[in-house]
Amino acid sequence: MTRHILLMDGPDGPGLIYHVTSILFHHGLNIIRNDEYVSPDGRFFMRTEFEAGPQPAGNAGNVPDGQTILDELRTVLPPDVTLRLNPKAKKNIVVFVTKEHHCLGELLIRYGFDELDADILAVVSNYATLQPLVSKFGIPFHYISHENKTREEHEESVLRTLAIYQPDYLVLAKYMRVLTPDFVGHYNNRIVNIHHSFLPAFIGASPYRQAYERGVKIIGATAHFVNNDLDEGPIIAQNTQEVDHRHTASDMATMGRDVEKIVLSQALKLVFNDRVFIHQNRTIIL
Repeated sequence: MTRHILLMDGPDGPGLIYHVTSILFHHGLNIIRNDEYVSPDGRFFMRTEFEAGPQPAGNAGNVPDGQTILDELRTVLPPDVTLRLNPKAKKNIVVFVTKEHHCLGELLIRYGFDELDADILAVVSNYATLQPLVSKFGIPFHYISHENKTREEHEESVLRTLAIYQPDYLVLAKYMRVLTPDFVGHYNNRIVNIHHSFLPAFIGASPYRQAYERGVKIIGATAHFVNNDLDEGPIIAQNTQEVDHRHTASDMATMGRDVEKIVLSQALKLVFNDRVFIHQNRTIIL
């Protein structure tokens, strides 16, 4: 068995950790790392990373598969506990962009040097602007124009392209289009967006202009999951940069691009390593 990550959440109660660790021990599985958290409303979250331990000679075939472990856990855990078991492996992603290159460039470089914990299967854009950049990395680029199409018609074209790749996640690396609820529903809690603002401040368009006019002393960026409320999905990662009255809106935008690309990369590392739970409209990161 390769290394696996077990994710568990449900109402808190006695014996939850014991049941999981006992079954893993019974099968000779070695826990590499275990993290747990109980929320104020009594919800229990646990992330367990494990692998097969040393097996006696001639016993290697007795290591159970993932489904066997899940089936055994469900016999001893309460029925309202949610379980997910994922191999520790790279995720498959499709990146969405419009015209800005900085977040895409950061992801491409990390991918090229095997630092992304994911395989970029393709890049989708409603403009052809960034195709030359993507082609340098040998990644398929799909230019799907939104012009002379309704939003629904455009998204149908995009979904047909995504059907080719069957990605685990979509990454909106400065994709400047609002997605419809129907599209989001195809990838529920599997779309990560970078927003050029320290949410919940300055939602929507032109956040750096809004920040400048408000006279803020910090700017920031927020990576979050996409839901049906504009820029209000569960937040994964945030960071800030100090500014002052000398900085113009253009200065803030330039500084903000550096923050954006780092925050997006940090958030994706958490997501791709199965460290993020979603509870209500918040994230629990273990």
